[in-house]
Order: sequence, then structure tokens, then C-alpha cells
Amino acid sequence: MENLKNKTIGSFVAEDFRTAAIFSKYKIDFCCKGNRTVTEVCEKQNINSDALIQSVYEVLESENNGVIDFNSWPLDLLTDYIEKTHHRYVEEKSQTLLFFLDKLCKVHGTSHPELFRINELFIGCVGELSQHMKKEELILFPFVKRMVKTKETDGILHQPSFGTVSNPIAMMMHEHDNEGERFREIASLTTNYTPSADACTTYKVTFAMLKEFEEDLHKHIHLENNILFPKAVLLEKEFAEVE
Repeated sequence: MENLKNKTIGSFVAEDFRTAAIFSKYKIDFCCKGNRTVTEVCEKQNINSDALIQSVYEVLESENNGVIDFNSWPLDLLTDYIEKTHHRYVEEKSQTLLFFLDKLCKVHGTSHPELFRINELFIGCVGELSQHMKKEELILFPFVKRMVKTKETDGILHQPSFGTVSNPIAMMMHEHDNEGERFREIASLTTNYTPSADACTTYKVTFAMLKEFEEDLHKHIHLENNILFPKAVLLEKEFAEVE
């Protein structure tokens, strides 16, 4: 049990995504800040580490009923999954949420002025994520796929224009942190997506969609920060060792 306290939050979730629910319960960021150990997090947030580890241990020891093991996937497959599942989700849901938030501001903004800030934050989120995903789709993901293909064919990996894969990864992780902060403010302003007593149906649906959007974003960032990115760095190092 003591050894588990020295593992990072991200490595637990990479091993078994079911543990994400435990960390979320304790309000622990497992995606953007998944590189912290259990001990570090518990000391900072005044959490009983023994109770947390016991909960995580019980999840790990329980039967895994069909939870996808993304940690075992080839990196080229994982990049395709992220793009076709999470990138597409952002593209599809963001426009509906922008429309609903604008409507809420017009109808309920006078009595709920926080809606204007929520709308402003989400507009920023959509703009930044759009650019972020394009950089992944056009620069980072193709290079990861090229590394996988080159290894399979015993070829020679030519250095990309950005130098090393760690450079775009560092930029992507910084942008992930920004979105994490943005959604922490949205969650606070919405009292964790709890509609007001006078909320209409659109109000309730919008808050539910925002909550779902954040949850999807957490999984999206987790797959990249805790699985794809560190494995891409290790794969690139394999080529350097061969030279």
C-alpha cells in the first residue's frame, strides 16, 4: 500500500480508467496535473492518503467489466481514436453550447450575470481548442504515426522541423493546463453545473451539456497527457539509441 502512494495519479488512471471516478470524488485533477504522486496530492489538499489508496486499490482489484485498456493500444490507433472520438465531440457539441449560452445570456443574464462570464469563458475555450486540435492533427499526430510506421519497417526516422517530439508536446500540455483552469472557473461559476431554482429547460440542458463537455475534456486530456505523450517521447528515444 505504501508503494502505491509514490505512484502518480496519471499512472493509476492510465492503468485503469475506473480510478478516475475516485480521484474526481476527491476533486483531484487526474488529467492536466496527473504527474503528481498520491502523497503530494494528499498533503497539498489535506486528504487522508490511506483512505484514498484503499478506494483505488479496491477498484484495481475488482473485476474489470469491459473497460477499455487504452494503455495497451498502439500509438497510431490511439491518435486515431482521440481525433475521431474526442476532437469530433468538441466540434459537434461546441456549436450547440455556444447557441444555448448566448440564448441564456439574453433571457436570464439580468438575473444571473454570471452567465456572461461563463459564455465568455466557453467562447475562449472553443477558439483555443479549435487551434489546439488542428496542431495535433496536422503536426503532432502525423509524426507519432510516422514513428510507429518507421519502427515497424526498421526504417530511419528523419528529424522533424520542430526538432524533437517533446517540443510540440510541451506546447500541447501547456494548452491543456489553460483549458483545465478555464473549466475550473466555469464549474465554480455554475456551482458544479447546478441550475438555479428558476431555471428553464434550456438552462438545465445547457448546464448538463457543459458538465458532459468537461468530463469528455478530462478523458481527452488524460489520454494524451498520461498515455500518448509519454509513450511518444519514449518511442523517439528508441530511435536515438539505435543511431
